[in-house]
Amino acid sequence: MSVSKKLNSFFRLFKQALRGDTQDYTSISIDKAIVLLSIPMILEMAMESLFAVVDVYYVSRLNDNDAVATVGLTESVLTLIYSLAMGLSMGATAMVARRVGEKDIKAAQVAAMQAIYIGVGISLLISIVGIFFSEDILRVMGASESLIQNNSGYTRWMFTGNITIMLLFLINGVFRGAGDASIAMRALLLANGLNIMLDPVFIFGIGPIPAYGVEGAAIATNIGRGIGVLFQLYHLFNGKGLIKLRTNIAVMWDIIWRLIKVSAGGTGQFLIGSASWIFLVRILSDFGSEAVAGYTIAIRVIVFAILPAWGMANAAATLVGQNLGAGHPERAEKSVWRTAFFNMLFLAFITVIFFSMAEPIIELFSTDALVLKNGIQCLKIVSVGYIFYAYGMVVGQSFNGAGDTRTPTVISFFGFWVIQIPMAYALANWLGAGTTGVFSAIPIAESLMAVASILIFRQGKWKTTKI
Repeated sequence: MSVSKKLNSFFRLFKQALRGDTQDYTSISIDKAIVLLSIPMILEMAMESLFAVVDVYYVSRLNDNDAVATVGLTESVLTLIYSLAMGLSMGATAMVARRVGEKDIKAAQVAAMQAIYIGVGISLLISIVGIFFSEDILRVMGASESLIQNNSGYTRWMFTGNITIMLLFLINGVFRGAGDASIAMRALLLANGLNIMLDPVFIFGIGPIPAYGVEGAAIATNIGRGIGVLFQLYHLFNGKGLIKLRTNIAVMWDIIWRLIKVSAGGTGQFLIGSASWIFLVRILSDFGSEAVAGYTIAIRVIVFAILPAWGMANAAATLVGQNLGAGHPERAEKSVWRTAFFNMLFLAFITVIFFSMAEPIIELFSTDALVLKNGIQCLKIVSVGYIFYAYGMVVGQSFNGAGDTRTPTVISFFGFWVIQIPMAYALANWLGAGTTGVFSAIPIAESLMAVASILIFRQGKWKTTKI
């Protein structure tokens, strides 16, 4: 096939993926299935990561390192909520995908509704914590009293409005499991568009709306995410996708319990990883607000690249779940290796970009010399592990898609808590490497975890998991 024909074929698939046409992903060609699922999932994850980049960009315009550090300190703790949301989302994706693969659409719809009930219940409890303990959270993270006094409103808003984070992740997990990835993408496109427009309005003040400073970023984010959730709910109850919840809204405790068990491992993985990131920030806070601010900016940029790669990993999880449900384990495995190869090519390209353009990228967010130094250093060092991570993240999500959440949880525990945190502390403090030591521990641990995931995945025990 000529190059022009290949390009035309790809663009036809691209348009088809954006439309969200219903497909049987257990029978079409694997490469076609990967493209149709990955494109909307990559765009979905790009939209999710854009929240972080847009917020820190506008906050950095305040020329206040404490404001940027507040975002970093708050987000490092918020990753615990992201962990719960993503863990529940993985459980929902696995169960919905398995039922869709079995052609039991009604059971998939029931599982989706029970997942939403779990998410709402958890988010209400977290909101109570946000209302009463926001200042204490910042204090535990090592924030100064002046930072807490001036900026704790950001933390309060983000924790109190966590239901928008929870449901946005969770419902998109349902759509991904059903293969309706384009709806998830459109929900985040809407939420992000609103956030981009509202951020400067609430941060700097326009017309009758006063300038809320860093707190305004949280207000804008919650409004944007909230409207995105309303869009999702509309499609769940009135849309044309596979999952329709108009007649499947009863609480079913047996399904809830099964979802909790499946989600527990996924949640554990992210909690383990998120808690480790909190400790990394805590170690960095001893080196000053400039170190935390530089790290915060770099991590936001890194997340912007990593989350689209997670889109491909999520595509692999859906393909594994649906193909196992359809009784095609070998096709499921082949889908994983093909997706991982494509992901490796993508992240290799990102590595080249970060190494060659680290300085101008970080300069978009700050002109402070110390912030720039830490941000550039973090961006370059962390991206060293991207090639390994490309395979590790796809394989890890494939375990989850199969319902085997225990294996990646164990790998995460050893990778983050036995290797990454002790190494970061030792390099930074005992060996005198400072922030360089903290940054270096990240790609070392991630690469070792990726190798372990691949070796265990090749044994094939995940193919026999029942959910």
